[in-house]
Formats: sequence, C-alpha cells, structure tokens
Amino acid sequence: MRVSVVDAGSNTVRLVIADVEGGVPLPVHTVKWKLRLSEQVGPDGTIAEEAVERLVTAVAEAGDTALRWKAPGPLAFATAVVRGAPNRAEVLERVVAGTGIRMCTLPGETEAELTFLAARRWLGWKAGPLALLDIGGGSLEVAFGRGRLPDFAASLPLGANRLTREYLDLQDPPGADELRELRRRIRHELRDVAARIRWESPRTAAVSSRTFQQLARLCGAAPGRFGPFEPRALRRGDLRAAAHTLATLPAAERAQLPGISAPRAAQSLAGAVVGHTALKLMGLRRAVICPWAIREGILLRYIEDGADWWTRTTEAGLPAAPSSAAPSSAVPLRSVVGPSA
Repeated sequence: MRVSVVDAGSNTVRLVIADVEGGVPLPVHTVKWKLRLSEQVGPDGTIAEEAVERLVTAVAEAGDTALRWKAPGPLAFATAVVRGAPNRAEVLERVVAGTGIRMCTLPGETEAELTFLAARRWLGWKAGPLALLDIGGGSLEVAFGRGRLPDFAASLPLGANRLTREYLDLQDPPGADELRELRRRIRHELRDVAARIRWESPRTAAVSSRTFQQLARLCGAAPGRFGPFEPRALRRGDLRAAAHTLATLPAAERAQLPGISAPRAAQSLAGAVVGHTALKLMGLRRAVICPWAIREGILLRYIEDGADWWTRTTEAGLPAAPSSAAPSSAVPLRSVVGPSA
C-alpha cells in the first residue's frame, strides 16, 4: 500500500509519499514548497490573500505529484500558522475548492500525541518512559508517556518563528533586554508543563523537528548525509553555548554556521533559547534526535488504525458551519491529562 501526507507549516508545504511494509512507512518520495506563510500574516494572525493563493497552488501540486507516484489523495493538514488564523475557515475552504483535497487542522495536543507515537516507534520500547519535545514555527509540543501513546500532551505558544516576531525583530542581533524578556516569557509558559515532566522522571528524552535537527548539527551532531540511522544527540550544555553564539551574530552570519540554513537563520536563536530553557526546567541534560515527527505519526496511525481514523479526524478538523460560534477541532487520539493532574 502506498500512502501520502502533506502538511502546511510556518515555512514550507511538504509532501511525503511512503510505502507500507510490515506496518512501517518507508519513504519513496518527498517534495517541499517554500511558502513562509508565517511571514505573510497580519498583526492579528490573518493569512494574506496572496499567501492563501500560493498555499492552494502548492497543495494542488502536491496532489498531482502524489497521483504521479500512484499514491491516493494526500492526508492533508495544516499546523499552527493556519490553526490560529482568524481566517482559518476561509483558508481551508479555499484549499478544498481549489484542489479537491480536504485539508484540516489538528489541535496542538493531537500534534504532540502523533509526534510522540512516531518517536516511540522509532526509538522502541527500550527507551522506557519517554519525554518528547518538538519545536515548530508557531508552537512547542511536549508529551510524556510509557506506552504507545502519551499519558500527557501539551501545546504551548512557543514556536521559534512566533517568538522571533514577537521579541527579536527590533534589532539584529537582538539586545540584552529583548533576550531577557524572551526568556521570561518562555519560563512562564513552560512552568507547569516542565514541572510535570520533572515529576515523571523520563528515562529518555527525544526531540524532533527541523529546528532541533539544525541545532544538533550546530552542536556537533553528524550531518544529514550520514543518514537517519546515525545516532545523534543534543546536550543541554552544548545548546546553551550555541544560543550564546547565535545571540552575538546577525541572522545573515548565523546562516554560515554548521547546520543553520538561511531560511531558518533568523529564528534559530529563539529555537535555541526555547530548547535550552525547556531542557533545563525539565531537568533533562541530554536528548536524542528523532528523525520521525508528526508526518510519520499520521502515517503510522493511519496504518495501525485504518482510514476511518483519518476520515473522522478530517471531518472534525474542517471549519464549522458559518452559524457555529467556534470552529470544531479534531478528534483527540485519547484523553489528555493536563499539567495540574
């Protein structure tokens, strides 16, 4: 069986096509379109008309690519940049009208649970009680669990791109006051979630996302050309030093550092500060880099629980009728225990 998934994130629209062999999604083809949606939103988060048109075009091209590779219509979703937009309903309606592909949004907690599932499958049961962190452009997902799915999942407004816009855009490189305010915000948002992770005492901490992968490379991890099975880890002390280095450089010079790509150079500092602060508050000195994340989590859930699961999720994550007071949200994978539990 061949399956495809497409997601619209803060920076790119990415298509992954995979074959299912023995319950494992094996990659066949990947494509990405650089849209940088987060740079085309208004002060209130509204996605601009031109950006919506480019999103529709990218999703249509993803659908055509999937068909050429003999994959069914993609499982399509959008992350925080669309989920939090006031014109979210219009954006999703424009996508389905222009492409025939039903794109949904997922609650942040559901994104955390799916990413946790991917990390569990990649690391295996030997990882034991597992903590998972994933930094996106708009949010930070955190999860903890001892089984296949997490016992606890949370999504916090601590995405690298979001924090860069809110705290670090005044000067390049930012001043000491901006960094101080950024750290204060991160500590405030993380307080309860970090306390829960410390209390759980995970045996293994895993981090995923392109942001963490680039920061790990900056801190000395093996480059991507060594392949996904090369062990990679990120140490808290190294990340602290990396954050200090990034803070002294303008974005253009950060892009010259190992692992830091030009499109993510501006937000790399915020990502490093979030990552270091989270590991410190959670009492984690080291985290392994997991190459699988939410896309693989969706593929795994689709494989393991069937197409009906995605149908229900898509229907629940589509915009509510105009008369509804609020948009509906996706069906959660399981009940989520809050930080105060």
